[in-house]
Amino acid sequence: MKRKLLCGLLAALVLTCVSAKAAPCRVVPVQVDGTVLSQGVNYLESGVTYVPLRGLLNAFGGWSVWWDSSRKVAAASSGSQSVTADPAGNTVTVNGRTYSGKVFVERGRTYIPLRILVTALGGGVAWDPYLGGAAVTSPGAEHDAMDLYWLSRIISAESQGESLTGQIAVGNVVLNRVKSAEFPNSIPAVIFDRKHDVQFTPVSNGTVYLPPTAQSVEAAKRALSGESIAGGAMYFYAPALSQGVWINANRTYLMTIGCHRFYL
Repeated sequence: MKRKLLCGLLAALVLTCVSAKAAPCRVVPVQVDGTVLSQGVNYLESGVTYVPLRGLLNAFGGWSVWWDSSRKVAAASSGSQSVTADPAGNTVTVNGRTYSGKVFVERGRTYIPLRILVTALGGGVAWDPYLGGAAVTSPGAEHDAMDLYWLSRIISAESQGESLTGQIAVGNVVLNRVKSAEFPNSIPAVIFDRKHDVQFTPVSNGTVYLPPTAQSVEAAKRALSGESIAGGAMYFYAPALSQGVWINANRTYLMTIGCHRFYL
């Protein structure tokens, strides 16, 4: 159920890419700065993720993308920057520098190796095992894509309907745990931590995989930028949904914001 909530049946779908050098590949999700690409599908083949050029650059913003019929290549530009993807030569040229990598056209979309293009433009790519796909941090992005993706989702799942202040406080708790030696040292690992059973209810019921609200994304960005509402709080719970027996017995009460009580 959880994986279906995340990307439907895509992650389990195995198919053959329609290209000159077709090989078995798997459809995987790719997110850019916290938002899953919606234009076309993305393929994982032999450890390489392939994405539609237009979909990726549209997600970056500020790019014009077109098919150059005279040269039979896909081309793109943004200010002084340029990209050319050549299916015949299996090359991607970024700002005058050419990289070797399989390029193919499928259903009118030109596919390029994700990491080659993103890193050449100055962005970052990481494999997210919890997403089951790639997390792309666009060039110049303020926040790491994987951190923003999961922090916004846990905030939304835990505190949708709360004030922006209350949602930032929930984000503070996650970030405080990342800094603590008692918990894993990354945002996704803290959210999915099972050392002492599931730490967050949305992980067990699957709601953490649902798209976040716009306010939750804003709360995540503010928390990641250092805005602190909950101080050193490491725990929270909603009395309307839980008795919080262990927290009340073992942690120090700090404050109440909306429906949540926060503890050090």
